[in-house]
Amino acid sequence: MVEVEDFSLLTEKMKHSDGALVLPEGLCGVSVLSCLLLACSYVGSLYVWRNDLPRDHPAVIKRRFTSVLIVSGLSPLFVWTWREFTGVGTVPSLLALMGIRFEGLIPAIILPLLLTMVLFLGPLMQLAMDCPWSFMDGIRVAFDPWFWMLCFSDMRWLRNQVVAPLTEELVFRACMLPMLVPCTSPSTAIFTCPLFFGVAHFHHVIELLRFRQGTLSGIFLSAVFQFSYTAVFGAYTAFIFIRTVVS
Repeated sequence: MVEVEDFSLLTEKMKHSDGALVLPEGLCGVSVLSCLLLACSYVGSLYVWRNDLPRDHPAVIKRRFTSVLIVSGLSPLFVWTWREFTGVGTVPSLLALMGIRFEGLIPAIILPLLLTMVLFLGPLMQLAMDCPWSFMDGIRVAFDPWFWMLCFSDMRWLRNQVVAPLTEELVFRACMLPMLVPCTSPSTAIFTCPLFFGVAHFHHVIELLRFRQGTLSGIFLSAVFQFSYTAVFGAYTAFIFIRTVVS
């Protein structure tokens, strides 16, 4: 784990000879606009396909996989363009700036995993108590290849457990935080970045209204609740990213 101050590497070129930090003109506007454009591109990619089917239909999920993976694959270009346009000094490589590197990889995986398990200890214990299987049954299922084949053949499971988490963390954390930190500060960015993440989930309201899946007030309250917990969890993951991204 590293100290938050290590993110000063991102702003090395913005320092005067006396050590004072001077932000390039318009840096914050460019950073926020870049993050907004990236968030809109991610959400907008879900709606480039015209269809009358609900979001959980396998055909809809497969199409959205295609568009979301394309946007996610192009998202590092946003960071590269932002870096070139603003002239902000960074660590040696773009991937390292986005937290993708081998140095310190093991502790960066194990320590956040343990911390997240502690965070979800209550639900995990409740799941274990309600599960009809014994501990050994659970172990056998976990190592059963047929179980995983069924999981990976389920489009909803793939979306919820694999594609959505990986692409969201890449876009809303690995790409946005490096652009926000030089503009504000690591602590401010931790609470600013999740706002993009939370607001991006409001798009579910469109489909809920379209297919009349609840009352207007119920849909609105559901969207507000989802925004709340996604923003809080986004702040947690942003903190983890900043604490592990640089050595």
